[in-house]
Amino acid sequence: MSHTTQTHPPARTARPARGGGTTRPLPLLVKVLGLGIVAALAVLVTPPLIAQQRWGFLGVFWGVVALLAAVYATKRAVPAKYLVPGVLFLSLLVVYPILMTFQLSTTNYGDGTRTPKEVTISRIIASAAFQGDNARRFTLEVGTTGTVDTGPYTFFLVDQASGDAYAGTEDGLEPLPTDATVTDGRVTDVPGYTMLTKQQINRLSQSGGPLAGFTVPTGESSVITAQGFQAVELTSPLVYDQATDSFTDTRTGDVYTPQRVGDRSYFTDANGARLSSQSWGESIGLDNYKRIFTDATISKNFLGIFAWTVLFAVASVGLSFLLGLVLAVTLNDARMRGQKLYRSILLLPYAIPGFISLMVWSSFYNTDFGLFNELLGTHVNWLGSTALARIAVILTNLWMGFPYMFLVCTGALQAVPSELKEAASIDGASGFTQFRKVTFPLVLVAVAPLLVASFAFNFNNFNAIQLLTEGGPFSASDPTAGGTDILISFTYRLAFGTSAQQIGFASAISVILFILTGVLAAIQFRGTRVLEDVN
Repeated sequence: MSHTTQTHPPARTARPARGGGTTRPLPLLVKVLGLGIVAALAVLVTPPLIAQQRWGFLGVFWGVVALLAAVYATKRAVPAKYLVPGVLFLSLLVVYPILMTFQLSTTNYGDGTRTPKEVTISRIIASAAFQGDNARRFTLEVGTTGTVDTGPYTFFLVDQASGDAYAGTEDGLEPLPTDATVTDGRVTDVPGYTMLTKQQINRLSQSGGPLAGFTVPTGESSVITAQGFQAVELTSPLVYDQATDSFTDTRTGDVYTPQRVGDRSYFTDANGARLSSQSWGESIGLDNYKRIFTDATISKNFLGIFAWTVLFAVASVGLSFLLGLVLAVTLNDARMRGQKLYRSILLLPYAIPGFISLMVWSSFYNTDFGLFNELLGTHVNWLGSTALARIAVILTNLWMGFPYMFLVCTGALQAVPSELKEAASIDGASGFTQFRKVTFPLVLVAVAPLLVASFAFNFNNFNAIQLLTEGGPFSASDPTAGGTDILISFTYRLAFGTSAQQIGFASAISVILFILTGVLAAIQFRGTRVLEDVN
């Protein structure tokens, strides 16, 4: 009797459904939380952007939110999930600052020109205004939709005679919002606004503060200005005509129109007399760039400082690389005992913050009690001579830079295949020949991009100059250019070394330095192509 054995096909394992399969709860929760935080942030910043009429920023912000939602809320566009964060951070941290710096370089923005023309007009009217017999007086509170220190600010006013309440900005007077709270003749709360304390108002109203000179225009020749913790309406003899862009002094009949003086404009009469020393921010095109190449103060020193800048960067990178390479080769020898200890000691300068190192080394060069003069028994003014000061700068930068080069060279040496050295040894190459023909070319392949990056860093190494020598020594005939000034420290002094900061001009200089650094780096990268053939 025979028995027939029936075989059953193995049970099929459940396959994930197409399009991503089963959804795991934790990644889904992270995705929902991330998109929720981004959406909440967008909702949070929308009212301030609308209040400031920053429509471009508002559109870009919500566009980014929509892009993130479209990419991460679906299971499609998988490559975009990896590319979008990098592109967004590149745009935010690199592209946007470059574009904004260039845009700022086409303006005269700086001390005395931080306000728009409309605000300057209001302040000129206010500066000539006086209090009439029937001038209105107000209780005053100040609020902001932004930060306490930067604004924008709004005056919340209650007429002491009529009790009428208003909200005043530098654009004019408006009725108080209906949801505001008025208590005992004062505005105590306005939804969406942070109310400033009396201490904050007093601090921000000091000379140079953002509330100093803040006025609310109420007519062609009248403004409301703060007087302590109250406000009063003032009448001005100056009348501004927007159609002709001119001021008329009703007392004398003189007419004042805008006239450009350098990178600023002032209201002046037919004889050139200024109505006020106040100017305003405006676009000046490429005037800042023209100044860089035509200003005698800059052009007469530019070539010499540029040459020293290149020499400083080359010497800093070259010497630190050579010292780091020698130490790395020495400590990479298997016969060397205590390698870990020596390597740890050599990395100590790299572990100390650069700011502290530069300040300490600055004291080493002191003529009276500096370390070098104490050790050598001399009385040398190291930072008083251009030649000695430049040697001091390069020596200090060598101390700060060689640990980094030692670190990267050690890594590159350990990555060189030992088989190549053995083959060269079998072929009869000496130790130095092996290093010159085999090891060194392979090390250069690995560290060449880092050398280019280090050159770019030292080309604009502001801290090394400013903290050590402040650009000096200076000659009596030319106090603007010092013996150790590199381009960035020289132009910093031109833009910020005077009583008035010239931020627009400094931005133009930054753009020029960015282009110079980029061109030099491109030339260096082109020169490193010869290393591509090293196998």
